[in-house]
Amino acid sequence: MPIPGSGLAKGLAVTLRTMTRRSVTAQYPEVQPELPPRTRGVIGLFEENCTVCMLCARECPDWCIYIDSHKETVPAATPGGRERSRNVLDRFAIDFALCMYCGICIEVCPFDALFWSPEFEYAETDIHELTHERDKLREWMWTVPEPPALDPAAEEPKEIAAARKTAEKLAAQAQEKAEEKPQEKPQEKEDDA
Repeated sequence: MPIPGSGLAKGLAVTLRTMTRRSVTAQYPEVQPELPPRTRGVIGLFEENCTVCMLCARECPDWCIYIDSHKETVPAATPGGRERSRNVLDRFAIDFALCMYCGICIEVCPFDALFWSPEFEYAETDIHELTHERDKLREWMWTVPEPPALDPAAEEPKEIAAARKTAEKLAAQAQEKAEEKPQEKPQEKEDDA
């Protein structure tokens, strides 16, 4: 049969033993955490790459990406060419109150306009202020870390290897054509003196 109050005595003993030790807790606001390189914080927008293809908004399972655009006519690049139309981005906003940080929008973007930023301090007092417009998303783009360096022992990507082979083949053909052409000698002028 346990002695009454023995549990309390054991708890107090643990408290007294650990009370004199130094705390190892890092206090968050004063000490910033060291984040892993691929931390998912917020989504940064590289606006120059955005073609308003709407893939990110269509694939978002939460429908938290809002895009507005208009068409502009671009004059012909060459005389006699035809005019072209292109989409111009008017609004790009993400509602981080709805976003579940799945990253589907970043993966489906064919033009690398969206990136993960490790920025995580964007709390707001009002939930309506969690819809961040393109200006704020562009600011976060500059906090995106550079991609990690390629492993020197890694295999070269197939696309780059194929492009290198094609370039080498074209260079060899051009060199063969240059060697086949006879060297033209300048004709000597005869003096009629």
